[in-house]
Parts: sequence; structure tokens; C-alpha cells
Amino acid sequence: MSVSSNEEEKKRLDTLAITNFQEYLRIPSVHPNVDYGDCIKFLQKQAKDLGLPIKVIYVRPSKPIVILTWVGKKPELPSILLNSHMDVVPVYEENWKHKPFAADIENDNIFARGTQDMKSVGLQYLEAIRRLKLKNVTLLRTIHISFVPDEETGGQEGMRMFVKMKEFQDLKVGVSLDEGIASSSDEFALFYGERCIWHLHIHCPGQSGHGSLLMDNTPGEKVAYILNKFYEFRKSQQKLLKDNPSWTIGDVTTVNLTMMSGGVQNNVVPPEMLVVIDCRIPVTVNIQKWEETLNRWCKEAGQGINVTYDQKQPQVPVTKLDNSNPYWVAFKEATDELGLKLKPQIFPGGTDSRYLREIGIPAIGFSPINNTPVLLHDNDEYIGVKTFLKGIEIYCKIISKIANLEDRTG
Repeated sequence: MSVSSNEEEKKRLDTLAITNFQEYLRIPSVHPNVDYGDCIKFLQKQAKDLGLPIKVIYVRPSKPIVILTWVGKKPELPSILLNSHMDVVPVYEENWKHKPFAADIENDNIFARGTQDMKSVGLQYLEAIRRLKLKNVTLLRTIHISFVPDEETGGQEGMRMFVKMKEFQDLKVGVSLDEGIASSSDEFALFYGERCIWHLHIHCPGQSGHGSLLMDNTPGEKVAYILNKFYEFRKSQQKLLKDNPSWTIGDVTTVNLTMMSGGVQNNVVPPEMLVVIDCRIPVTVNIQKWEETLNRWCKEAGQGINVTYDQKQPQVPVTKLDNSNPYWVAFKEATDELGLKLKPQIFPGGTDSRYLREIGIPAIGFSPINNTPVLLHDNDEYIGVKTFLKGIEIYCKIISKIANLEDRTG
């Protein structure tokens, strides 16, 4: 094939990739009450174009897991899972310059909800596989490309349930790749673990009565004591971040007041007040001791305080980034050959990778987006056209390297 023919073919593939990406972005798979029907139809069309078999597995009615499979030469080897989620978070359309589901292109940037989080990654997987297949590349290991629901609401009716099903066990997953976060510098963020998420509901009962009195044991006094403790602790974590420039938010414990409730009238002291705290705990913290600290604060605040948890995740071991993990070695070889600068870190929020790590499967969080403002969940979310297309090339190298990893178990 001549140089001009190569250039024409690359231009054709780039145009196709952008067109497919825009079509995917225009599907409003947005919370609440996501309808995944159009996502399934879109992925069925992609599977047909790529010549790949596709399965749709329901973990709950209206909660589909879509899996495309590229069978390797040695399907008996552990497979590679390329995971992404189909759902996106709500939008405040009045705060967007572009319609959030129009996928408009302006100044070589694509604007839409999901451009960074994370429809870009799902499409980059598929377009990388398209290019590898057109080059007649063969891989040792089988590739499964999964598109899952409800990650943005914690994956409770998505990956969390799927990993417990026989259909997941049949995939024989050896390693999973999933989302990361954009980077505003020339480095690429790479995530090998996550903080565990605790949502504390602190119930503070006490003496009720007229608002003109000075009663003892009121709910408000208990709330004030507890919040003072949390905010003193919060300042200590802010200082740790400031004093350790190489740290990221994933290296400290974050606590934030997210909701308060109690009372029905201005002049009536209520019998109970509720405080809700969003807490994210890094892998370096002993969660048993942390819970003991929380319980001590509540006991010091006064009698009758009760703590319940809307979410209380266990601390999950991180994925090893050393020679004991051959998948990491292969991933790093690929990114080194591409000259990418990686910044390994702990993910500040939560992704579906935690459910893979919890059952012992190594998982790497990586979105090939650098030199881009971090806009996940933000208004005017976008990704550069060149950045998106470069990510396809990056995945071509990573997928080839990991999927051609020889069996080292013997």
C-alpha cells in the first residue's frame, strides 16, 4: 500500500471513529431512570461491523451487560476485559454552551456529556480493535469488551452483581482495564487502587421543646460537637496534602457534610437531627481504628447517638505495579514504547474496578486523556478530537502487548 493510500485509509478510519463516537454520545443514557435500549442497538451495529459476537446479559430487568468478544489463538489462557460504562450523570443544560447530547465539534473539541466519563474509552476500545483486525493482527488471549450499566450510581445493579454470576466466571478474566481521569498536564493518570466509600448517617436524638428555652441534651448540641470533630480532622487532611506535594487526593481521607435534616418549625427544638457525611478512606488507613475514632466522637457528643451506613465499602487490596504482575509489566512496556509519562495513584472516587479487585482480579484504571481540563461530571464536558484519536493508537499498542502476553503460570 502506498504512502498516500495509507494516509487515505487513516483518514477514513479517523472519520469513522469520530462519527461513531458522536453517535454514541448522542444517546442520552443519563440518570435518573436510564434507558439502555439505544446503547444496545448501537453496540449491536458495532459488533456486526467488526465481525464480533455479542451477548446481552441482564443482571436485573432493564440493567444490561453488553459483551463483545474477540477470540484469541489460545482461548484457554486468562482473558483481557476492557470495561466501560454506558451511563452518564445528569446535566444542567442551562449551564452548557452546547447541547449536552449534541456532540458538537468546535475548535477541534467534541462537547457532550460522557466525552471524558467515559464513552470515549469504550469507543476507543472498539476502534482500536477495528484497526488491529484490519491489519490482520492476531492475539493470543481473548478480548472481552464489556459495556455495563449504573456505574454512576455505584454499580450496585451493574458490575457488582455481574462478577457474582456464572456468565462472568465463564469469561475467565485475568486482568481488567477500566476508566481513569483526564490529566491537565502532559502526564497520564493511572489508577491501581481506590479509596473505600462510607456514607455515614449520624442520628442525634435529644430533648425536644420550645425554642425559647435553654434545655440540656438537645440534638443541635450533639450535631455541633460532631461537626467540629469532623472539620478539625478535615483541616488535618488538608495540611497533609499541602505538606506533601507529591500526594494526590486519593492519599488522604476526605470527609464532607452533604445533608442535614430535622425540625419542622422555627420555634420548636426537634427530637432528633440527622447529619450525613461522605467519607472516602485511602488504602493506607486502618479502617477498624478509623471506625473506633468515629464511634468515640459520637459517644463524646452525648447519649443516644446512632450511626447507620448508606454505604460502607470494605478496604480492597490494590493492584500490584511490580514484576509480580505480568499484566502490569506488559502495560508498562507498551506505554514506555509510546513514550507516555504515567502517574500511578489511588482513584479519588469509586469505579467498577473495585469489584474486580475485590475478587482478586488485577484492574488498571486508565483514560488516555492528557493536556485536558478535568471535566467529568462538570458543565461543558469535552475531549479534543486529536486526543480522542491518539487514544485509539495508544490502545492499539496496549491491547496488543497485554493480549499477546505468554502464559507464565507454569
